[in-house]
Amino acid sequence: MNILAIETSCDETAIAIVKFNKDMVKIISHNVFSQIKIHNQYGGIIPEIAARNHVLKIIPVLDKSLSQLKKNKTGNKIDAIAVTVGPGLITSLMVGIETAKVLSYYWEKPCIAINHIEGHIYANFIDNSKNIKFPAIILTVSGGHTNIILMKEHLKYKIIGKTLDDAAGEAFDKIARLLNLDYPGGPSIANVINNAKITEKERLNLSNLKDITLPRPMINSNDYNFSFSGLKTAAFYLIRKLKKVKGKLTNDELVKICIEVQQAIIDVLVAKTLKAAKNYKSKTIMLTGGVAANRELRKQLRKAIKINLPKTKLQMPNIKYTTDNAVMIARVAYEYAKRKKFTSWQKLKANPNLKI
Repeated sequence: MNILAIETSCDETAIAIVKFNKDMVKIISHNVFSQIKIHNQYGGIIPEIAARNHVLKIIPVLDKSLSQLKKNKTGNKIDAIAVTVGPGLITSLMVGIETAKVLSYYWEKPCIAINHIEGHIYANFIDNSKNIKFPAIILTVSGGHTNIILMKEHLKYKIIGKTLDDAAGEAFDKIARLLNLDYPGGPSIANVINNAKITEKERLNLSNLKDITLPRPMINSNDYNFSFSGLKTAAFYLIRKLKKVKGKLTNDELVKICIEVQQAIIDVLVAKTLKAAKNYKSKTIMLTGGVAANRELRKQLRKAIKINLPKTKLQMPNIKYTTDNAVMIARVAYEYAKRKKFTSWQKLKANPNLKI
């Protein structure tokens, strides 16, 4: 089965064509137009600009994908069309959905409506999915979402924890903006830390900056929920205080704040995930979403599981599938296709607040 998948929930125009033979996955095409450079000057996503660029790029990205399909030697037909219908920015979603409608009508092929969060979950099933055993606890962490999800079997989910305000990726973005760093904030903050290449002497200097500490919101709460707005506020007051004293941040202060922000977010994410995995006796922990590309989070989560839950398997997607892409949409669509769960093009509709 060949599935053409479209993902336009935010600022990435993504189309992939994926061939499935039982559970074997072969990626025929995987094309993404990223708007990061466009939105960087604004410090975040501007919905109108995102939608406009989707309109400009969706056909060129589609043409490139279909051209790659024609060159493929294993067959060049499309059996179904998958498209993200929510959650996301409604004007962005509509571009992908309208494209899927036209293709479905013209080619007379069925559609599969996909939840964007499901797509992120199934990024873990693109490679090495045989390692995944149920029940599984999934930490979904991105700019728009921070959830802990219980997955008992394929396509069966229950949200057991969620952010009460800002998502983790959103906190990264907002704090990075306070520090005059580029969007997206997570990679920019990580780059400051990595580029510092801290020596032992420099580490001692940073440790002397004892006044640079930030809270770990809700880390000890009796639930699996998150809250990162307080961390953002604490960072705001800390940065303002330091700038008021010296006029601007020193390089040591910038590095220390970035370390503290990243570690505070990681500490909360790891603690909540392990707590849920232990209480629900999960056999697998999955990490997914854009923030799953953070190498320090991946390293610390792996270490924490090894120490505290050595019998629990950790599954993380290839870093190239952590950000928004259409391969993950195709992968979850295949599960629906196997179960004959299709949607007619006439019933496709954007739902920016779609729940999993």
